[in-house]
Amino acid sequence: MRRTYATLAALCVGVFVVGTSEYLISGLLPQVGADLKVSVGTAGQAVTVYALGVVVGGPVVAVLTARTPRKGLALGLMLLFAAGSAISALAPSYEVLLAGRLVSSFSHAAFLALALVMATGVVPPERSGTAISAVASGFTVATLLGVPLGTLLGDAAGWRAPFAVLTALALAAVALLAAVLPRRPAPATRLRDEVRVVTRRPVLLAIATTAVGFSGVSAVFTYIAPLLTRVSGFSSTAVSGLLLAYGAGSFLGNLVAGRLTDRSMSATVRGVLGGLAGVLVLMPFAAVRQPSAVAAVLVLGLLATATIAPLQGLILRLAGEAPTLAVSANVGAFNLGAAAGSAVGGVIVAAGALRWAGLAGAALSLAGLALTYLALPREPAATRPDDVPAAV
Repeated sequence: MRRTYATLAALCVGVFVVGTSEYLISGLLPQVGADLKVSVGTAGQAVTVYALGVVVGGPVVAVLTARTPRKGLALGLMLLFAAGSAISALAPSYEVLLAGRLVSSFSHAAFLALALVMATGVVPPERSGTAISAVASGFTVATLLGVPLGTLLGDAAGWRAPFAVLTALALAAVALLAAVLPRRPAPATRLRDEVRVVTRRPVLLAIATTAVGFSGVSAVFTYIAPLLTRVSGFSSTAVSGLLLAYGAGSFLGNLVAGRLTDRSMSATVRGVLGGLAGVLVLMPFAAVRQPSAVAAVLVLGLLATATIAPLQGLILRLAGEAPTLAVSANVGAFNLGAAAGSAVGGVIVAAGALRWAGLAGAALSLAGLALTYLALPREPAATRPDDVPAAV
């Protein structure tokens, strides 16, 4: 049992490091733009490039490493992530920064998918939901602590410093994973089994729901720092505190969503996406007053990560014995949503309508809500997620 806890903790640490990188740059856009002589909208495309790298690189890496021993793969992916972070920290130009972000992104989806699959492999089947929540909490803690602390460090020591620290943390995670991960034989799953699973209609619909629904969050959150400074009138230091509030909401939302998913997976996902649409449509009006801006940021954080547990749990259940590619594709779907949302937000920012990005985000979340009626079966009131069939 002690070895199981150590394994879950090590995977959680790895997810924390990788998760911090994804949105770290969101709180540093003004500094990055000023240093590398690009606009804030252009600097925000570093989020887009990272997300697209995850979308493309994750499934490709999963396919190429389908028969690789899991422990060695985890260590290799984390080393690749460390290399990308180091390139970002030393980047002399905007183009090199994008290259560093791209290198890191190639390990992102593959590592997160591997962590989820390995976590469920070290616990009894009846505790797989707890294992998923434990590993996913690394991502929410990254939002709660990693991103705001990185923003504070960037304000104090320059935007490169957080990437240097992230490189050191990634190397420390490699050492931890090497020490505690169990050695297991290479998976016997064939590549065609993984491809067959990911092309099933229920799996594809769940992936589409993830991508479309989450894009609404990214349309606003990518540009949250300039929104709060230019529209709400907060200082850069205050923005770091608000990002901490956002992360606290994310952590709590993940825990609450896990409990609610036990009662109804469909109702949880639909309720979260409907709530996201509501807070996003109110964001342009809440942002003009500081108290309401604080409340909106907190609620947005509460709902933003609440889709992770039910959607990833559904993918794992549908995938059966060949989950790696499907889970990696769904991680990529979150990032495809981030890429689409940040691109939409970038167009709105470039047009001088920063305040109104929330309306576009609300429309995207509503589209994701509509997709849930195709992706998720109707559940009777007493039905639990465990009743969802393993294959469709």
